[in-house]
Amino acid sequence: MNSKSISKTALITGAVGGIGRATVALFTQAGWRVIGVDRAEYGADFPANGLFIQSDVSVADNIENIFSQARAFTNRLDALVNNAAVQVAKPMLETTLDEWNMVLASNLSSVFLAVKLAHPLFKIAGGGAVVNVSSVHAIATSANIAAYAASKGGILALTRAMAIEFAPDNIRVNAVLPGAVDTPMLRAGLNRGHLSGGDILERLDNLAKKTVNGRIGKPGEIAHAIYFLADEAQSSFMTGQALVVDGGATARLSTE
Repeated sequence: MNSKSISKTALITGAVGGIGRATVALFTQAGWRVIGVDRAEYGADFPANGLFIQSDVSVADNIENIFSQARAFTNRLDALVNNAAVQVAKPMLETTLDEWNMVLASNLSSVFLAVKLAHPLFKIAGGGAVVNVSSVHAIATSANIAAYAASKGGILALTRAMAIEFAPDNIRVNAVLPGAVDTPMLRAGLNRGHLSGGDILERLDNLAKKTVNGRIGKPGEIAHAIYFLADEAQSSFMTGQALVVDGGATARLSTE
């Protein structure tokens, strides 16, 4: 990791959740200034040298406003971490069009819009890195989570397309695919019927047994993967790639 003398700036969406909060902390520890975005309040402990913007990225006009505030805070951007996401856990036949559109707007369209608005700030910096937080649900999914899986699969295709188009501007674009990580979103989704167990702790334990590592991931472990892809010193020859961080869950045959 680079020294604390770095004066780079990262914009991180979904900054309040488990992975987002860990990512804000790690970038700050590494000497970056952070612009955090979330529809929820962060609290008083957001880094003093950064900027927190409370806003819902599922609304296009909000993203315009977010980058207006970002431009007032900094004249350059070195990393954009598209981490904001929502999940609707219900059967596809019961999912409404409004719910479908809301998930796609939050998880996929927000990435498209944010990258377009971040591009001029990357150009001023002479390049940078986009890290899109996808999910293992992009490559192997389960019942009652169709909209989320579709949005995360779309992120993979968009990541590849952006990597090709932005390479001439020295902008690298990669995706992180977290598996089961102990976050509020994971715990909220434990009731969708894909796991046995009476209470949350028992269901978490049963989920952990499905990974090769035999445990649930920690938000900080995903934050380190995000930082690796954002840091030019560590991943300068990587672009258009999908980095799976799932404790080996997708490595094992479902028939075993």
